[in-house]
Amino acid sequence: MAKLILILGDQLCPQISSLDGANKNQDVVLMCEVMAEAAYVGHHKKKIAFIFSAMRHFADELREAGFAVRYTKIDDADNGGSFTSELKRAIESVTPEAICVTEPGEWRVLEEMKRWSKSLGMPVEIRPDSRFICSHEEFETWAAGRKSLTMEFFYRDMRRRTGLLMEGEAPVGGRWNFDAENRKSAEPDLLRPRHRRFEADEITTEVLATVAKLFPDNFGKLERFGFAVTRAEAKEVLDGFIADFLANFGETQDAMLQDDPFLNHSLLSFYINIGFLDAFAVCRAAERAYFDGAAPLNAVEGFIRQIIGWREYMRGVYWHAGPGYAESNFFDNESPLPSFYWSGKTDMNCLATVINETIENAYAHHIQRLMITGNFALLAGIDPKAVHRWYLGVYADAYEWVELPNVVGMSQFADGGFLGTKPYAASGNYINRMSNYCGTCRFDPKKRIGEDACPFNALYWDFLARHRGKLRSNRRLAQPYATWDRMDRAVQNELRQQARIFLANLK
Repeated sequence: MAKLILILGDQLCPQISSLDGANKNQDVVLMCEVMAEAAYVGHHKKKIAFIFSAMRHFADELREAGFAVRYTKIDDADNGGSFTSELKRAIESVTPEAICVTEPGEWRVLEEMKRWSKSLGMPVEIRPDSRFICSHEEFETWAAGRKSLTMEFFYRDMRRRTGLLMEGEAPVGGRWNFDAENRKSAEPDLLRPRHRRFEADEITTEVLATVAKLFPDNFGKLERFGFAVTRAEAKEVLDGFIADFLANFGETQDAMLQDDPFLNHSLLSFYINIGFLDAFAVCRAAERAYFDGAAPLNAVEGFIRQIIGWREYMRGVYWHAGPGYAESNFFDNESPLPSFYWSGKTDMNCLATVINETIENAYAHHIQRLMITGNFALLAGIDPKAVHRWYLGVYADAYEWVELPNVVGMSQFADGGFLGTKPYAASGNYINRMSNYCGTCRFDPKKRIGEDACPFNALYWDFLARHRGKLRSNRRLAQPYATWDRMDRAVQNELRQQARIFLANLK
């Protein structure tokens, strides 16, 4: 039975389940760049260019492997603009007997797929995405009956299941988690290795010109595009990380440095999430580095935890929580996203640095996202749905299944603790301790009151006071509330007034 096999833009893997058992002599692979996906949020220009170029290169790889590939470019005159429209066009031309596709990473797209059998008039097989270690059913079994879905316990189960960094039933080193050793600040280092960048080939050059033409007003810059756009190039990035950065990744993974946006981070999430790299194989490569003596345990454990812990856990939570999760708003925050999230123009150097680096790179590492842009949005009472849409658009590794729980659950605590155990709220002191941003900022992180006081300080205490009714029972906030209660009433009033004035002037 001839099949039309649809491969989505984040399924660029020869082992994708939709290709299992494909008959190269009669089946046709369909890949399409459609405006419905490119424009449903304001994606970064580099993100769009990265995905389109990666798709075109992967289509060529499939052709070289003997597959018949039907490919629609975003600017083709007869492009239908959506997956459904492109399937209809392809069916008229190819006349398949069935459609096969791997499940998508978003509820929105899955609902569209479920309508295809009726609207297209033929069988549609939606296969599970076997690239993940934990299936939907396995996550539901793990979550069943639990009062809280604590990631640490899920992570330990993933370690046992995969055998990564295990000695029988016990974790290597006698501990599951070495996070306490991974919270050091970093110093500028001119000798730090440089992350691999790739020159644009003919395909990428064409894509960059198309994106510039069709998306001129989108967030971000196209200049200095350096993403890997083939699986072979992505493997080079992995090998470079293991050789040059993994050993120092652990200690500095929470650090932030001016003019050094990448530090020792892997820059692999782009390629894992799009399908170029296999997540489990990446973890195995890091594990080998530990057993070979090339990287310490705290670095390797911390890196592996980000993949089989947080990444798998976020996917599980996304599908477990359901499509209504995006509407979560525990604090009833309604303020719009400040304009500087789009321009990077603010006197707060930490925010200006991270946002301008995001404009340039379509990337910020996890602490910049959580404790700078996310922390500020939480303290300032920004609508979590607006924050979610911003993160989904501006980062090249952002897909809703991983981005939404990270932002709504972890960063904004908008689910009220369904995912996280406390809000990730912090004052300027944390930013000053973990970065060198404050040294060139016009605001003083040590001051709480006055025109030159760091806005994060008053906003932090105002946040705690404003939401005490909802947070007073949270044990992890007992110490901050005890500190607040010891403050003189006049100081409390000054801090809250400082925060009110700042928020009133926020645009």
